[in-house]
Amino acid sequence: MPLATSVPDRSRLRHSRIALAHSLSPTAWRESLEFRSADATRAPALRVGAAVLVVLVAGGLLDLPHPAGFAALGALASAFGRHEPYSQQAGKIAVVGLGVVGYAALGAAVGTTGAAMWTQIAVLSVAAAIAFWILGAFRLSGPGPVILIFAAAGAAGFARTAVDVRDVVVATALGALVGWAVAMLPALHHPHGPARLAVARALAAVAAIERDGERAVPGARAAIARAHEVLALGFSRTDRHTHELLALLDAAETVVDGAASGVAADRVAEFALFEAELRKVRRDIAIPRVDAAGAPVLARPAGFAREGFARLRDRALLVGAGRVLLAALIAGWFAEAAGLQHPLWATMGAMAALQGANYRNTVQRAIQRLLGNVAGAVLAAALLALSLDYWPYALAIVVLQTVAELYVMKNYAATSVAVTAMALLLTGLGASVGPEIALSRIADTLVGVVVGVLVAAATIDRSDRHHLTAAPAR
Repeated sequence: MPLATSVPDRSRLRHSRIALAHSLSPTAWRESLEFRSADATRAPALRVGAAVLVVLVAGGLLDLPHPAGFAALGALASAFGRHEPYSQQAGKIAVVGLGVVGYAALGAAVGTTGAAMWTQIAVLSVAAAIAFWILGAFRLSGPGPVILIFAAAGAAGFARTAVDVRDVVVATALGALVGWAVAMLPALHHPHGPARLAVARALAAVAAIERDGERAVPGARAAIARAHEVLALGFSRTDRHTHELLALLDAAETVVDGAASGVAADRVAEFALFEAELRKVRRDIAIPRVDAAGAPVLARPAGFAREGFARLRDRALLVGAGRVLLAALIAGWFAEAAGLQHPLWATMGAMAALQGANYRNTVQRAIQRLLGNVAGAVLAAALLALSLDYWPYALAIVVLQTVAELYVMKNYAATSVAVTAMALLLTGLGASVGPEIALSRIADTLVGVVVGVLVAAATIDRSDRHHLTAAPAR
């Protein structure tokens, strides 16, 4: 019996050692610097920047720099659920907005108690695990749960009285409301936007079959299925434009079904034209007209809330939440024991690293966060050394947040550069902080990502072998 149990133990240790070695491999670091080709659109990034701009301008005009920073965090709820149908996006942004407000209130309440940093780290680590669990279950895609913990950590450092708690909650709630309104504004004049983008992406995926052959077929089918889901969520029996989009998807499915016979070549040019038209911000476009009266009724998918509640029991999510809790506690307590100035940043660093879908993604994200934090801290230090007043820093925050949203699908390191600089400027908004805060950010982030990778390697599932098939050097 002892022999039977010792073999699996050695096997697990070996798998963990190989995983840990991957984090130091040239391949892992090279992959982290690669820029992906992503079908990113500028409109959502500009909307997030606009939401942050509105609340920072209001805070400046009212001479309320500290509350303006928390309002900006609330406005970041608009970065979630991008490209989803407006009916679903409205609910998801509202949920995230309430989450940011709730976490800011929690942090502010902890700050007023005067609790020791060890206790604050424990509370926020549990909160980080819960945030990971909830956002994962309800598939609230966007910047991730780290936004909620950033709000909580910032509030804990700011609030000392009940009035401070009130100011934090009110400012964050107003910011979340502004973010929701700005994100929903296009629904008034361009309600088919998400559906048209989904169909355009499906057509692009089908057109890729001519270039890539059969290997592009699974991706094309997935893109068509996603477009059908987006259309179904906003389906109206009398909506002619929806039926026109469905006609395009039917044509796309016909091409995919006939891919083996080379039928795709005859439709690539046509699909490219339709794709370009669909991406235009116009109510009417030149696509095939159909008779809506005889079109089929789409089955509406289950709402994200119902599916989310069902996924709360998902084992992978629960295990992931446990990893976040463990890594956040270790990183925060280690940073506190080492005498670092902002140990809660180490907690956030560990949490951010563990948002990868698998161990390979975790390592890649950890490296990207570390490199991005170093570069972003240097940028923030240079800006803080100028000792500017509120308005230049507010403008810089808006620009940095917009840049972060533009690059989020291409390279997380580039996004981290902008996010780190933006976060440090928000921390110093209305406060007297110097460039030295950037050094603290680097040290705390280093602790967080290292602990995150170590915990991920120690707890890696044996079926997780993505890092063993990493792309070879080119």
